Amino acid sequence: MIGRLRGEILAKQPPLLLIDVQGVGYELEAPMTTFYDLPAVGEQVTLVTHLVVREDAHVLYGFRNESDRTLFRHLLKVTGVGARLALGILSGMDARQFARCIADEDIAALIRLPGIGRKTAQRLVIDMKERVDGLADGLPPAPGGATAPFGADADLADAISALVALGYRPLDANRMARTAAEGATSSEEIIRAALKAVNSR
Repeated sequence: MIGRLRGEILAKQPPLLLIDVQGVGYELEAPMTTFYDLPAVGEQVTLVTHLVVREDAHVLYGFRNESDRTLFRHLLKVTGVGARLALGILSGMDARQFARCIADEDIAALIRLPGIGRKTAQRLVIDMKERVDGLADGLPPAPGGATAPFGADADLADAISALVALGYRPLDANRMARTAAEGATSSEEIIRAALKAVNSR
């Protein structure tokens, strides 16, 4: 099991990451809550990881903190929640926000996440009630947005692709990204603004 990686960021294309660890390139998928806190391409990063083994592929997931990885692992144990849906949940809210939703039984906030219907939201509240206790203790405040140079067309396209990968329909992803693009300086900022807009409805 690969539990931790430290290396140079070679590429960032949400939700995909490429990390060079002593000459070996590791491909990872990461939630947007991790992307928001990543340094620039070419800089060093340390991620805790979780390896999902399927019949057709081995997929490595990366997280900036242990709480998000723990939440990801707990989510995988919930009936009907796979790695893709868990990634979408963690892209829409971090461990602290998710724990608050579960404690408050905030079904409305959960069903705004991609792929989450009312039945799944209710199941999450029931199944995760005891698992989220103390999950976000000691977490730092949510980080600010990325400050990478912004190339409007490329970053908008990257943001749309990332939203589709997180489970949104292409038409919805296009609309969300274009609405959120005003004033953004990177694809990460577009995605963050789009997801924030969904969660504030």
